Amino acid sequence: MSQPGSAPTYVVGIDYGTLSGRAVVVRVQDGAEMGSAVHAYRHGVMDTVLAATGEPLPPEWALQVPADYREVLQQAVPAAVRAAGVAPESIIGVGTDFTACTMVPTTADGTPLNELPGLEDRPHAYVKLWRHHAAQAQADRINRLAEDRGEAWLPRYGGLISSEWEFAKGLELLEDDPELYGLMEHWVEAADWIVWQLTGRYVRNACSAGYKGILQDGVYPDRGFLAALNPGFAGFVEEKLEHPIGSLGSAAGTLSAEAAAWTGLPEGIPVAVGNVDAHVCAPAAGAASPGQMVAIMGTSTCHVMSADVLREVPGMCGVVDGGIVDGLYGYEAGQSGVGDIFGWFTKHFVPPEVTEEAAARGLSVHELLTEQAGREEVGAHGLLALDWQSGNRSVLVDHELSGLLVGLTLATRPHEVYRALFEATAFGTRTIIETFAASGVPVTEFIAAGGLVKNRFLMQVYADVLDMPISVIGSDQGPALGSAIHAAVAAGAYPNVRAAAAAMGRVEHNAYLPDPARAQTYSRLYAEYVTLHDYFGRGGNDVMHRLKALRRSARKVREVSA
Repeated sequence: MSQPGSAPTYVVGIDYGTLSGRAVVVRVQDGAEMGSAVHAYRHGVMDTVLAATGEPLPPEWALQVPADYREVLQQAVPAAVRAAGVAPESIIGVGTDFTACTMVPTTADGTPLNELPGLEDRPHAYVKLWRHHAAQAQADRINRLAEDRGEAWLPRYGGLISSEWEFAKGLELLEDDPELYGLMEHWVEAADWIVWQLTGRYVRNACSAGYKGILQDGVYPDRGFLAALNPGFAGFVEEKLEHPIGSLGSAAGTLSAEAAAWTGLPEGIPVAVGNVDAHVCAPAAGAASPGQMVAIMGTSTCHVMSADVLREVPGMCGVVDGGIVDGLYGYEAGQSGVGDIFGWFTKHFVPPEVTEEAAARGLSVHELLTEQAGREEVGAHGLLALDWQSGNRSVLVDHELSGLLVGLTLATRPHEVYRALFEATAFGTRTIIETFAASGVPVTEFIAAGGLVKNRFLMQVYADVLDMPISVIGSDQGPALGSAIHAAVAAGAYPNVRAAAAAMGRVEHNAYLPDPARAQTYSRLYAEYVTLHDYFGRGGNDVMHRLKALRRSARKVREVSA
């Protein structure tokens, strides 16, 4: 690291979210954030129509355009450097993180298939975003076969593989568009693709490979397993997926001349191995010790935690040795919809008078509904919701599930439903925490990060529902700061991620404390939540599955008729 009194140096962290990319310039010596910039993806999320043609997409699809990711490098990075007011030559490294599992089908040189002439009208040629859930049928088959064969890797993922992950989406591509599958030479996590764009080198990051790519103890599922799923899938690992693994915090390569021209950064500076947005956030929150759970709360929530023991936790997204920091087992869980649920409600179910009042008072609809909801006593709305509008990631790992709201009357008001949705997501988090504890991996500190921490009422609801203090990351740019920390390590400024996190990370401990009376009432509501959770989610009534099947059938009839 630079010696005291030496000129300050800086790193850039780039966080690729669901809707936009953010670049932050960070001082290496103390983690101070000097300047930032955001660039919204031009095409956003394609979940209803394919932008290139206007053709409708099937249910549960979510695609993106990889060129939008390059624009973040070209727009947000130079803007962040300008905002920081630092000399580009003082920047010594770059780190990136990405949503996961977000997959890019490419040629041998990394060209996305949708950029090849004549393929722009093929949906499977585009990026499949993390929340693309159309591969649930393939995930179900993977899970059944793995259980029948007693595959040793299955318990490491809580007994279930998600439709969001690499193998399910890859099998979907093979079975839905075998011609494109044949053209594809690499099936690449977006986290690694963007590093490839920066350096000209393809290095697969250990985090994505372990959590999303079923890489355990150095091996993937074998050819026999894959062939039993589909004979054409037998060579998936060696032909499409397998690639040299880069350890977290190491350099994947150096900034190429082309990428230097895009970003305005010095050619040749180290570029850190890619990472997942949630996992990279842990060191930014100073969470490098066992028992510290970091919940990155945005459109979805990802829960990550390190522990010094290896346990099989039902419904988890995975446990990977060194998956977050070296020397500890990294665990991941998550909720597929959180902020997305709040946004969905305000977009589609808020009457004009609420929108008008918010505008008259200079508030967002979210702010007004939060204010109104905060005046109510716990349970006064008489409502209970299941937070499955985007399926259930943990602990049920079932994206055929859907949302539920119980207790509606003619007197129910929008802010009451809004509060019930807040509470449902908190109940979902409590389910995850209790599952960890029951499996011998107790959560000793809960640290909130991500955009939703700005909602103080929401944070208090979580403290009361969980009945435990909530700590809050001391940065609005948690993943980007985490990526900057990894960049500092890759540049040699710190010997490892733990040391960099101690100097550059920040957290406000016990920022929200539970109220005993509210916590007691919430425990009563939570017991009712568990009843609904298990009834609809564990086979008591499969009506949600049947409704989704009916929806798909009806959509197909409509498309044929059209």
